[in-house]
Amino acid sequence: MSRQVIGKGRIEAFSDGVIAIIITIMVLELKVPHGTTFADLLPTVPVLLSYVLSFAYVGIYWNNHHHLFQAAHSVTGPIMWANLHLLFWMSLIPFVTSWVGEIGDAVAPVASYGAILLMTSVAYRLLASLLARHEGQGSQLVEAIGSDRKGKRSIVLYALGIAVSFFWPAAGLAVYVGVALMWFIPDRRVERVLSKEPS
Repeated sequence: MSRQVIGKGRIEAFSDGVIAIIITIMVLELKVPHGTTFADLLPTVPVLLSYVLSFAYVGIYWNNHHHLFQAAHSVTGPIMWANLHLLFWMSLIPFVTSWVGEIGDAVAPVASYGAILLMTSVAYRLLASLLARHEGQGSQLVEAIGSDRKGKRSIVLYALGIAVSFFWPAAGLAVYVGVALMWFIPDRRVERVLSKEPS
């Protein structure tokens, strides 16, 4: 019996909606200072910085999720569940963002932040591997993903950041910032592959 194939439009629209809600929740956590001077902004700096980092991560995942599905043609039931698995971990980003922003560089918030980033990365790789298997060898998606060395490296770095945060939380946060900066470097693999598609 052949596996049922489903159009990808609804999963993309649903994911975009959930990601938009995640960003909205994060920005709603920002509290307006009770004062009229720039000095009153100083206590909010850690919260703003944690928001910026998390916004960057959500943006990176949204960008890569978009490219992933641009290279795919259809989805299956397991792929839909893998996508929900990814969105579950992403939906926890606002929670740990608020914790880190309010408490600062303490062990539990920083380690928990890293754990959510780690699980989100693992969930994304699972989704990508299921999509690649569904599309099959020789497909545009498999060609675009390649060996995914950056994804594997990220998982290792997240684990390192979590471990380091138990001894030096600020260094753990620095590792997470470093991973985000690594993903800001443009990756044109998908665009190159899709540009080969005949019009």
